[in-house]
Amino acid sequence: MKDYIEERAIEIAKYIIKEQATVRQTASVFGVSKSTVHKDVTERLPKINPLIAGKVKKVLDKNKAERHIRGGKATKMKYQALNRQ
Repeated sequence: MKDYIEERAIEIAKYIIKEQATVRQTASVFGVSKSTVHKDVTERLPKINPLIAGKVKKVLDKNKAERHIRGGKATKMKYQALNRQ
């Protein structure tokens, strides 16, 4: 069972790095919860592969810094769609 979790953590990390994906997007693709993705990349991955963990951290930090911008765009689109009806 432990091997599966380690493999999943590495696959999740590779996906996040390649796609510059958010935790939510990654969870959707892998069919696991956001909590699982977060735990895999913040707790398990540094013990398995610190180099990849550092790269994932950079992507997640960038996504976190841009989060308020994406939220604002989503809200804008929501209200534009409502006004068209």
